[in-house]
Amino acid sequence: MFIDQYDRKFSYLRLSVTDICNFSCSYCLPDGYKCKKRQEPALSVEEIRLIIQGFAANGIKKVRLTGGEPSVRKDLTDIIEIAANTPEIETVALTTNGYNLPKYIKSWHQAGLKALNISVDSLDPRLFHSITGHNRLSEVLKGMEMALELGLKVKLNAVLLKGLNHTQLPQFLDLVKSRPIALRFIELMQTGDNQVYFDKHHLSGQSVEQLLIRQKWQQQERSLTAGPAVEYSHPDYKGRIGLIMPYSKDFCTTCNRLRVSSQGNLHLCLFASEGNQLRHLLQHVEQQPQLAQHIQKLLYGKKETHHLSEGYSGSTRNLSMLGG
Repeated sequence: MFIDQYDRKFSYLRLSVTDICNFSCSYCLPDGYKCKKRQEPALSVEEIRLIIQGFAANGIKKVRLTGGEPSVRKDLTDIIEIAANTPEIETVALTTNGYNLPKYIKSWHQAGLKALNISVDSLDPRLFHSITGHNRLSEVLKGMEMALELGLKVKLNAVLLKGLNHTQLPQFLDLVKSRPIALRFIELMQTGDNQVYFDKHHLSGQSVEQLLIRQKWQQQERSLTAGPAVEYSHPDYKGRIGLIMPYSKDFCTTCNRLRVSSQGNLHLCLFASEGNQLRHLLQHVEQQPQLAQHIQKLLYGKKETHHLSEGYSGSTRNLSMLGG
């Protein structure tokens, strides 16, 4: 198993398959996606196969496919199938803005998708449109219901935004009362491109946490491959509430995630100063031992914690680069 110098063991790979996104969310890409000149193409299907096999052979049990927006790739179903057919991988998950859910969720499920995270920053159609740049809330929620009917594990991600959606907790609670959905509120994170927006709209997740505790929600234990959310349950609700609070004390002590960008760079942290190239080790299956050795060597350089609270966001210009 991949392990770092702080004895953190890594069982979870977040693999970006594209940095392109068709939404223009105000906290991430307010002016829409703009392709960089001289940017390397995204990983090919065969390179993705070798990455997943290489990580799976070294203790990775869960693969989450992210973007940008992964569904802009026409071969996404093939990628899901590759991950699902890798013997060591127990869970294949996908994070999406939901734009293409009604169209593709059945084929993704048939390919082996088990878990789905959908970004829904508001349940009010007008505010959803204002935040994302798209009037597609009804289609997104339709896709969510289809995923539930298929038996997928569904989570909704909502970036907590002061002055925009921070008063909408009652509406979100109504949604999870009768549905087995995990709703996660994510603290807005500072990136290279959003300093002014961050200063205006950042709100600590502790305000939501305190409200949940007052309403008798109970904190749950984390599983081995769980993400960073602190989850709460309530006997009167089918769903759960999760909080991702990267500015909280000791947030990094339970880190179990490695990230690979759509260009094949290993990022030891979402807010690392730079990515580490892996693509040169993804040309032949015979390179798998060298790939594993290279990753393990890099892991010993992983820092104990990020420095978000000090205003350091590393090389992350916006969250579409690595899918969060």
